[in-house]
Amino acid sequence: MFKNCYLTKFLTVLLVVTICFTSCKSKFEKLKASNDYTKKYQEGVKYYNKKDYSRALALFDDLVQRYRGRSEAEDLFYYYAFANYKLKDYTSAGYHFKNFADTYPNSPRTEECRYMSAYCAYLESPNYTLDQTNTLASIDKLQLFINLYPKSTRVAEASKLIQNLHDRLETKSYANAKLYLTIGDYKSAVIAFRNSMRDFPDSKYTEEMEYLTIEAQYLYAKNSLDTKQEERYGEGITAYNEFIERYPSSQYAKQAESYKRQCESGIQNVKRYLANVDNEQKALKKQLEQEKSRQKQATEDIKTP
Repeated sequence: MFKNCYLTKFLTVLLVVTICFTSCKSKFEKLKASNDYTKKYQEGVKYYNKKDYSRALALFDDLVQRYRGRSEAEDLFYYYAFANYKLKDYTSAGYHFKNFADTYPNSPRTEECRYMSAYCAYLESPNYTLDQTNTLASIDKLQLFINLYPKSTRVAEASKLIQNLHDRLETKSYANAKLYLTIGDYKSAVIAFRNSMRDFPDSKYTEEMEYLTIEAQYLYAKNSLDTKQEERYGEGITAYNEFIERYPSSQYAKQAESYKRQCESGIQNVKRYLANVDNEQKALKKQLEQEKSRQKQATEDIKTP
């Protein structure tokens, strides 16, 4: 008896909720399908203020083309851009913020919209492991905002965002260079580390990259042709001397010195090896000349009666 009563109440409540939901949904759908654009605009703003951005945007979508040139258009386009932003569609939001600023250059909201357009580009910038084309574009947009509004209260935040993006590019550059070392492309690693330090002279990775340049240069020399090793080991020693002069107390100093000693040993070994090869070649040449001389003498002896 108790269970049946509970079930009846539950079904009744469920039915009431369903009816209310269906009624509300029907009311919204009916509004969306209507031609009462004034009502759509008013309700869209109400939905926006209630933070129901999905329904607000659905109504605004029907109005943006029809409201062009009307007095309400400026407010509508502003809400429209922010509704996209609130729904985290940063690509669309960025486009509409820029469109607002271009359409209403004298509006008191223009500065905000130009900043938001650049900020959306910042939010679209990918992780450093991915292609950084969008990151570079975002830096350009933020810098343009600073150039247009140098006295804006948003300049400090824009500058901070630019620094964050530069840090991302810096990390990307460091990671790419280190990847060359990991996969054994030592020549490319040396070049990439040096390029990264040139492009980001104040990088937090500079000390490590200078050390890794020594390691990469040593391995590059070690895996080179014998005739190229002495010069390349020498470049490894030069890299070590520059590193230890800048960072005498570096955490990498001990290992860096080990690579320097191996470079010095490599030079001595390759010198001995090349000297032996040279001596062997000279001995072989002398032996060939002697054999040729003997054959010539033998030929002359045969011809002599």
